[in-house]
Amino acid sequence: MTSVLEALVAGGAATPGPPLGPSLGPLGVNVKAVIEEINKQTAAFKGMQVPVKITIDDKKQFTIKVGTPPTSALIKKELGVETGSGTPNTKTVGNLTVKQAVKIAHMKKSDTLSKNLKGAVKEVVGTCLPLGVTFEGLRPKEAIAAINSGKFDSNLNEQL
Repeated sequence: MTSVLEALVAGGAATPGPPLGPSLGPLGVNVKAVIEEINKQTAAFKGMQVPVKITIDDKKQFTIKVGTPPTSALIKKELGVETGSGTPNTKTVGNLTVKQAVKIAHMKKSDTLSKNLKGAVKEVVGTCLPLGVTFEGLRPKEAIAAINSGKFDSNLNEQL
């Protein structure tokens, strides 16, 4: 019987402690080998929480599928901030550029509901609101209106 385990781990810093160790131990798989493989595959997301899916077959062989971190974590990493604003309507913690939003949209393309880059960037901008982050100096709602009006079309015409 195949077992599947899903968990959120620290990128490049998974440990045999909770949540992975106690879940993997009873499945009879080499926990150390699984942890090493997870850390190797998530090294690019160091300092962020990364979703991983571990599939273990009857022969105790495992495969690991690494997801992408939440959009909010990617925005915070891109801006170099630890946390979002505690009061997002009054205090901003950073300003996201079109180039940064496009980069995040490309990273999230497997998880997005959008069919094009413009829609994916609007999803990223929507995530800026509760973080207290502006987009090109505009509040997120104003930024989405500007994107809809075509203000940033020269940067958003490519396919996702």
